[in-house]
Amino acid sequence: MYDLAAMGAWAEFAIRWLHVITAIAWIGSSFYFIALDLGLHRDRNLSTGADGEEWQVHGGGFYHIQKYLVAPSNMPDGLVWFKWESYSTWLSGFALLAVVYYLGAEFYLVDPAVWDIHPGWAIVISMASLAFGWLVYDFLCDRFVNANQTGLMVALFVVLVGMAYFYTSVFSGRAAMLHLGAFTATIMSANVFMIIIPNQKVVVADLIAGNRPDPKYGKIAKQRSTHNNYLTLPVIFLMLSNHYPLAFASEYNWIIASLVFLMGVTIRHFFNSMHARKGMPYWAWAATAAIFVLIMWLSTAPMFRAEEPQEAQGAAVKFAQAEGFDEVHDIVLGRCSMCHASEPFWDGLLWAPKGVRLDTEYHIARQARAIYLQAGLTHAMPPANLSYMEDEERQKIVAWYRNAVGG
Repeated sequence: MYDLAAMGAWAEFAIRWLHVITAIAWIGSSFYFIALDLGLHRDRNLSTGADGEEWQVHGGGFYHIQKYLVAPSNMPDGLVWFKWESYSTWLSGFALLAVVYYLGAEFYLVDPAVWDIHPGWAIVISMASLAFGWLVYDFLCDRFVNANQTGLMVALFVVLVGMAYFYTSVFSGRAAMLHLGAFTATIMSANVFMIIIPNQKVVVADLIAGNRPDPKYGKIAKQRSTHNNYLTLPVIFLMLSNHYPLAFASEYNWIIASLVFLMGVTIRHFFNSMHARKGMPYWAWAATAAIFVLIMWLSTAPMFRAEEPQEAQGAAVKFAQAEGFDEVHDIVLGRCSMCHASEPFWDGLLWAPKGVRLDTEYHIARQARAIYLQAGLTHAMPPANLSYMEDEERQKIVAWYRNAVGG
């Protein structure tokens, strides 16, 4: 029978690959259309009645693009809808969240030093928070659709800061940052599914019926699309953050997460101004750099130093009590803990890579699956085998893990 841990690792890899591919497609089309809309020439009298036009060249060909403010006079054939990029990104992202953080809740979602909650309840809170985010966001947008949009963006930022603090008070640092990204991505994808596409369908239905569409539907869709444009870069940062302990392991991680949204605004402001031919606001890059320096400073503040439980808890117990653990414990201490420790003594390392500690029985038991996959089943660790782990030692790791899982 094929190794279940290996199958799980490959399944995670496949879902992650799909998620990245679909995200590239969605973000690429989103950025393109925002840039196109901002760059349209609206100072030309077009016989077609279009609101603006632009000529572009790409791949050896020329493209003549026109935009209609509400809709063309007649329904065109072969209308292309941009929606599955968004839907596929969210669905694959949620699948990845389930595979990594729900199935591995005891290891990746829950941190007893933050809140000693049952993994099942943590999963419920996770899913409920994603739904809560959309409901609050949609309420604010409906309530202030005709209000000052800058004020609305400030209100949304306050909500995001509050959620950043909430997540870091409930989940592990790694999971908290990831969930804030998922929270934001859910809002973005729901904008497409619940507002933008339905509004466009109303316009299409009116055209088919011979009626002139109400401009309000386009106005609302444009509002949500603009929000998505400013939220995209922070989501990417938060999704990548789980690979970098400096981002998620600081006691100020909720402030870091909040500041990332400000960087998203300053960066997109520069490009949006440039595409709209309103100049090149280089001050936006200076502001972005200043925020990033502040984030770097906050990340080097004292890391979490909460005392670890004296004995392994939950699912880690079976690994700590499995046959062969004592030998594996000595192997890991000798081959891995010089880097994976609270205070690494390998030259050039100031913190444990990926935030993974392997310097106590508790931590080794919690990281059983990763040790098995990285140093037992494969030779990924130690990197370049710098600590000279022997094949016999790797075989002992494999035997210990399989004894624990009953395989």
